[in-house]
Amino acid sequence: MAINYYTDDCTFTYRGKVKTSAWIRETAHSEGWKCGAISIVFCSDARMLETNNKYLNHNYLTDIITFDYDNPDAKTISGDLMIGIETVRDNAEQFGVPFENELHRVIIHGILHLCGYEDKTPEAEKQMRELENRYLSIFYNSSSEENRTKK
Repeated sequence: MAINYYTDDCTFTYRGKVKTSAWIRETAHSEGWKCGAISIVFCSDARMLETNNKYLNHNYLTDIITFDYDNPDAKTISGDLMIGIETVRDNAEQFGVPFENELHRVIIHGILHLCGYEDKTPEAEKQMRELENRYLSIFYNSSSEENRTKK
């Protein structure tokens, strides 16, 4: 199924759709899932706060909200990932990493939630970080391979 990218209440342009979609499919497959319909929605902090209030009754900003519509019987992940672009930018600056790295971390974080991983306890959060790092490494190593073969 399709992985679609949208913007809501912001003017963000994401140019890595093809590579990111392939990476998402590879990640899901590695975790024993296949991809159903996935929407990645890049939005403003205002929209993120509104969504967090409306659907989760949380009155604070976050970088991602994952709405899970998985079909566990069919081992298919489906859902909406709402990503607050301004918060991702702020976090990248705070952590001293490039914006794209932080954005990819947030994307794969949402995909891992769709694959059934949680981050509510210290142990679960540690596992989530390890998985994020593993899949980010795959993403960036495939970029290096592509660049070497293009030369």
